Amino acid sequence: QLQLVEFGGGLVQPGGSLRLSCAASGLTLDDYTVGWSRQVPGREREGVSCISRTGDTTNYADSVKGRFTISRDNAKITVYLQMDSLKPEDTAIYYCAADVESWPGSCPPEYDYWGQGTQVTVSS
Repeated sequence: QLQLVEFGGGLVQPGGSLRLSCAASGLTLDDYTVGWSRQVPGREREGVSCISRTGDTTNYADSVKGRFTISRDNAKITVYLQMDSLKPEDTAIYYCAADVESWPGSCPPEYDYWGQGTQVTVSS
């Protein structure tokens, strides 16, 4: 069973940066499409970004395009989300997720595995 743990959340001022990490255990991560989603309490979960198994294809939500960068290091079994130019509306719980299927050109509509989430708060 694949297990995912997120790291790197916290409090940051508007315009600042954070890097989230998603560490995997149990199975090798390079067999999975991996994505990041976020959720504000009381709202639906929103897909933020995803990356293909080899890392050669990435997708982003329009709301984060040009500000967030997803990457992966399969040797370290870790996926990263670099978040720059953060805005208060980026405040949410961020979740890492993995899907066994490949989705060329898009992110998975559903994921097989989820992490517990890490809080990101953007506030002055």
